[in-house]
Amino acid sequence: MPGSSLYPLLDRVTTPKDLRALPESALPTVAEELRTFLINTVSQKGGHFAAGLGTVELTVALHYVFETPEDRLVWDVGHQAYPHKVLTGRGDQLATIKQKDGLAPFPTRTESPYDTFGVGHSSTSVSAALGMALADRLQGGHRAHVAIIGDGAMTAGLAFEALNHAGSLDANLLVVLNDNDMSISENVGALSNYFARVLAGRLYQGIREGGKRVLRRIPAAWEFARRSEEHLKGMVLPGTMFEEMGLNYIGPVDGHDVIGLVRTLKLIKQAKGPQFLHVVTKKGKGYAPAEADPIKWHGPGPFDAAKGEIRKELPSGPTYTQVFGQWLCDEADRDPAIVAVTPAMREGSGLVEYSKRFPSRYYDVGIAEQHAVTLAAGMACEGLKPVVAIYSSFLQRGYDQLIHDVALQNLPVTFAIDRAGLVGGDGATHQGMFDLSYLRCIPNLTVMVPADENECRQMLHTAVQLGTPTAVRYPRGTGPGAEIVQQLSNLSVGQGLVVREGGSGLAILAIGTMVALLAPIAEELDATLVNLRFAKPLDRDLIVYTAERHRRIVTAEENVLQGGVGAAILEVLSDAGLSRPVLRLGIPDQFIEHGSRNDNLVAAGLDSATMRARIHAFHRFQSPSA
Repeated sequence: MPGSSLYPLLDRVTTPKDLRALPESALPTVAEELRTFLINTVSQKGGHFAAGLGTVELTVALHYVFETPEDRLVWDVGHQAYPHKVLTGRGDQLATIKQKDGLAPFPTRTESPYDTFGVGHSSTSVSAALGMALADRLQGGHRAHVAIIGDGAMTAGLAFEALNHAGSLDANLLVVLNDNDMSISENVGALSNYFARVLAGRLYQGIREGGKRVLRRIPAAWEFARRSEEHLKGMVLPGTMFEEMGLNYIGPVDGHDVIGLVRTLKLIKQAKGPQFLHVVTKKGKGYAPAEADPIKWHGPGPFDAAKGEIRKELPSGPTYTQVFGQWLCDEADRDPAIVAVTPAMREGSGLVEYSKRFPSRYYDVGIAEQHAVTLAAGMACEGLKPVVAIYSSFLQRGYDQLIHDVALQNLPVTFAIDRAGLVGGDGATHQGMFDLSYLRCIPNLTVMVPADENECRQMLHTAVQLGTPTAVRYPRGTGPGAEIVQQLSNLSVGQGLVVREGGSGLAILAIGTMVALLAPIAEELDATLVNLRFAKPLDRDLIVYTAERHRRIVTAEENVLQGGVGAAILEVLSDAGLSRPVLRLGIPDQFIEHGSRNDNLVAAGLDSATMRARIHAFHRFQSPSA
């Protein structure tokens, strides 16, 4: 970070080693400067915000006590890791976060040795840190391993699977629960901090472990002592569940008392076996607008830090997310069997209005994608019409349930898949670029892909009428601006649409966003343009009919080429015994990193200029006159 009178202490911290060189008494000032730096920097370009403000003191304390990067810090999700990036030498690049060639939005192993595990989806930290701890033990090491997990991530089964396993081992693992929900804030204060220090201290640990060794020889006395300890803790502390799982529970402690955190962590660092530290923080801490509305300020765009106003560009029309939200309310008005399920994506999936109008038919299950899918399957068994609103990249986490619990039983669950295709700033962990491939191989499942806003609305309506498993996948942001017809009608399943007839011998078979992007190119080349609409079932008759009347075929999709729609069209042509030159446009076999959506399209070769050049070259090369 360049020198600045705003941050006299923080400017001296380019690595955690610099932080550890400071006296303990300087840490509150470092935390104050770090919080100010986050507010001033994130306000310029936007990014994840409120969660990071809540972990400032915790991050300072962790890097002060533990010898990072030799000791391993594993962050969960990454929303809370902006302070970590600053303290590990990346503060001068923070304004580039989520931009092309800038800092990654989440911890990324290739970016820094301090990012020990790449994250983007939640609830992975305990499993990863435990794996590192076991590897260290096998290799004769003595590192500390710390998983920092947010309370939202504790709603996922994966976190509890890992905790259950950790409790049965003697690995050197500390799990820090960053509880920013304030659900037990009344327990935070002098008394609870006192208990935390006592439970982490050497005297208590020595008595506890020594007593276990003696009492285990006397089964009745051991069981009595074990139960007595649990009951004593249970009367004053909310950690009995974690104790039952085999972790030594400590807390809750004030997550904004950096000195208290340091002293507690120093004591815990000396303890052996799995430890669980419960830290209570306030999301948005230190910035009044974010404290008042942490959801709004979770990931704002650029904002006026002084006024607390987020600068928002007015969209040219409704987003696909808004189209979905309006359709769902309209459908629920007509059909009392409609219910909505989402894994903690109410705002992102466009369910705010629905949740207010139909609270008894709305279920936010937390960050638990597997449960969301099977919950919907259970509802469908009893005659309801569940709509699961979920991001494409998050549906990957419920894939077994999609196959086993929904499709195998042919249950009428509709999947409204948002953020399909390339999503921009959130980068590789959130790109929705695999769903057409992983969905089209599943029996009983219908997969629709709208080319515009109105088609999206009509497809969603069609989906809930089918009485079978159905997915409608649509992109982030706005569409091409089609007029939305309020009247709902059912589409013919598996039927594509010829957008224009051409006479050049070239046919473009496109799906989803590619239809509008390729329409001008089809005009230039007098090519036939087909909107496939259905990834499954494909309109085989239309594909064969088109191939028989054209010498060259282009396929286009915003999905990976492996196993996608282009591959499916090749299968159709092969089955029909047709041999045609085919140019497949889609996402290549690589992860697409963060940047703007246009940056992502360029990286994938799906921007208009690249596709135009490739199609023109393909057309010229294959032309008889060439």
